[in-house]
Formats: sequence, C-alpha cells, structure tokens
Amino acid sequence: MAKVTMYTTAVCPFCVRAEMLLKQRGVNEINKIRIDLDAQERAAMMERTGRRTVPQIYIGDTHVGGYDELAALDREGKLIPLLEGEPS
Repeated sequence: MAKVTMYTTAVCPFCVRAEMLLKQRGVNEINKIRIDLDAQERAAMMERTGRRTVPQIYIGDTHVGGYDELAALDREGKLIPLLEGEPS
C-alpha cells in the first residue's frame, strides 16, 4: 500500500470525507499534516501543491488534489490501483 499524506486542518468536512473514503479502500495509516497549527507547513503545502485549500492529498509521490479529485479517481476505478502502487 502506497504512503498517503494529507494536508488538513482541525475543522474540515472534506478532510473527514477523504479520510473515510481512503479507509474504505483499505488505507490504515494517513500521514496528516495540520496546516492550521504551523504556518510553515501551510506555506510548504502551498508551494508544493500550488493550492490554498485542504485537503491536499498525496498518494506516494502523486498529488491527487482535494476530496473531489479523490472521489473522481475512485469513481473511475483508478484509486485502488494508485493505492496499490500501480502506475496510472
């Protein structure tokens, strides 16, 4: 299973939905980076992703985007292969 990293905040309904979807697909561990607690992490996220909103999700080295993009990958049948480390 690929490593999953999610930039998040304490109050973020889309982060909760993303975590629920990932767990339904077999992800047991998510590296959560709280950008509301550390301004440097927020700046790093914005530089890394080019986005200001959370969640920002990485599966391995692949930037998935936010919850909408994660859900779209799942609907297209591409999420599980990505989680299993298969090339897209």
